[in-house]
Amino acid sequence: MSDPSSTLDPDRIRSAARLLKPLLVYHRYRVKGFEHVPASGPCLLVCHHTLATYDGFLFGLRIWEETGRLGRGLGDDRIFQTPRLADFARDIGLVPASPTAGAELLAQGELVGVAPGGMKEALRPRTERYQVRWGDRKGFCRLALRAQAPMLLAACPRADELFEVYPNRLTELLYRHLHLPLPLFRGLGFTALPKPVPLTHYVAPTIVPPPYDPEREAEQVDALHREASAVMRGLLRRRD
Repeated sequence: MSDPSSTLDPDRIRSAARLLKPLLVYHRYRVKGFEHVPASGPCLLVCHHTLATYDGFLFGLRIWEETGRLGRGLGDDRIFQTPRLADFARDIGLVPASPTAGAELLAQGELVGVAPGGMKEALRPRTERYQVRWGDRKGFCRLALRAQAPMLLAACPRADELFEVYPNRLTELLYRHLHLPLPLFRGLGFTALPKPVPLTHYVAPTIVPPPYDPEREAEQVDALHREASAVMRGLLRRRD
């Protein structure tokens, strides 16, 4: 078994944390339901994917500060195909997404972060704010079931308001055929700066998968997917 933690760079992690801290103030960042975050043991952290993306790192920073746990994100292949960005991503704990990588990290007792909707969910136009775009993506449920790891669901609904993302046929075509994320959007005024929207992450109690039954795997995965989807929709409706 490989050791995905072997490339971690503590200096890079601290530098990334310093870069994120001003955003905590800018967005008056809060977490509700932090008591549900396990202090130890394997756990699959399932997040809603926004265009900004950094809202997930703010949550990871809060977890690191409060518990000392560094979330290990499973990142899109394009991150690791980009020079310099790939090295930085690995240094701060990200690994290329794959069932094998996820299983290895959970076997080591890690907190593993996934965003099942991926870039498809992040590219949602403003007309689809606060919606889950998971479709038939059920690999995260299969991973949790086989690893017998609880799933921790978290969502930051107002992160969908950081940018105005416009419906755009070209964006849809480029993503569908070339997997290129090229949204038409604006932030503060007519700039690409994110709006100073207050951000709150809402965290639900963990979903514990049932004992794994290989003969009923598909049925068990479907049930977990339905439950997780319902919980995420509920989190995205919260504004308290």
